[in-house]
Amino acid sequence: MIPSLRYWLHRRRFPIRYAQLDELLRNQAMSREALQRKQRHDLAELVVFAARNTAYYAEKLAPWLSHGESFALSDLPILRKDEVASRLDDLLARDADRGTVKIGHTGGSTGKPLAFWYDDYKHELMRAGMMRGFMMSGWQPGEKILNFWGARQDVTAGGVFAAQYGAQLSDFIAAEKTLLAHEYSEARLHQWARRIQTWRPVLLYGYASAMSELARFVLASKMPMPRSLRGVYCTAEVLAGWQRELIQRAFGCKVFNQYGCREVPNIAWECQHGQMHVFADLVTLESVPIEGEDRFLVTSLTNRLMPFIRYDIGDSGRLLDGECACGSPFPLMEMRLCRQNDLIRSRDGKRFHPAYFNRLLYGMTQIRQYQWVQHDLDRITLNIIASAPLSSETLASLRETLRRDIDAALRFEVNVLDEIPRTASGKHRFVIGMAQAAVPAFRGGD
Repeated sequence: MIPSLRYWLHRRRFPIRYAQLDELLRNQAMSREALQRKQRHDLAELVVFAARNTAYYAEKLAPWLSHGESFALSDLPILRKDEVASRLDDLLARDADRGTVKIGHTGGSTGKPLAFWYDDYKHELMRAGMMRGFMMSGWQPGEKILNFWGARQDVTAGGVFAAQYGAQLSDFIAAEKTLLAHEYSEARLHQWARRIQTWRPVLLYGYASAMSELARFVLASKMPMPRSLRGVYCTAEVLAGWQRELIQRAFGCKVFNQYGCREVPNIAWECQHGQMHVFADLVTLESVPIEGEDRFLVTSLTNRLMPFIRYDIGDSGRLLDGECACGSPFPLMEMRLCRQNDLIRSRDGKRFHPAYFNRLLYGMTQIRQYQWVQHDLDRITLNIIASAPLSSETLASLRETLRRDIDAALRFEVNVLDEIPRTASGKHRFVIGMAQAAVPAFRGGD
């Protein structure tokens, strides 16, 4: 009775979101052939729109569209993060109402902070896409979700998980709560575990590292988890095999992976059969050999405010042939090297999520690339590639914030470099913590 009431109230509060969800569910019921036709049609319309309505694509796509010739997606130029940063205004649609559009920041999970334009339509479609993804686990609107999130801006006014009206009423209607999870202490982990026990959510959703840290604590403390749990969704980071096993043991339910980014959300979601499905009605995903790895290029089929066409997202993986036993028409993919992150630890036992360090650099557009490195419990270095040095005021503010939040005696250094070395596997790590503590003996590996 209560989930049905919540669903009815939430649908009345967010009619656009639910109208979009209804359409997404209709798309999901298409045959694979019909879905492919829709995808090709939407892609063609998007490319023409972008060429006619943005300064950037008018320039980049002119050779392909000037004579109305047909084109192959693989012929079109790749959009790289550096271009998004330098051509931000040129990527905004000419007819966009600059009084209502908003600026968002990625935080730079591949080490390159990025700004992008978005509006309420994109936000509502993102939430509708998340709801459809959650439904792949058997969840239904009106059932409880507990989010563990590491980015402060997402839980403040206007954020992804911010309350839309009074907090208590919002929690009841949305059946959703969000805990700020950029920092972990044993006391905080105990509070989170108790919240799960008392609130009895159906799904947990959060960063893979946060979920595995909580799972470790739950197992070590022998805290029983409620039977209401149907799934744990991990996002924002690579979900390693040992993490999946740890989380599943702690919470007694399936663990699901989710893939997307702030610029282009809802790229792929995992189904109950353990397969990652590309949401082909929202994106076109390619796997292209670049610099010795199979790199994902993603095209958003729905974003006409700021088109992303063949966007080099910075992750790698491959598309898979075949169909899934779940019956979904959405194609399959698998992740490879992706956004691996480390936790930063303090002397008093706290653990800080990389999202905490991301937010410290928001708005510093002179930084082209960065990397935080923890050398010891009381020493952290920020390596940057920047077009201009950080001011003394900025450095003092960073130092004060780090000492306030992590350790009053913390030594903080900044190195301005020409190049930030990559790992042996070729991936940039934007936060490098100290050597990790020994992991459980059952650790597997992806």
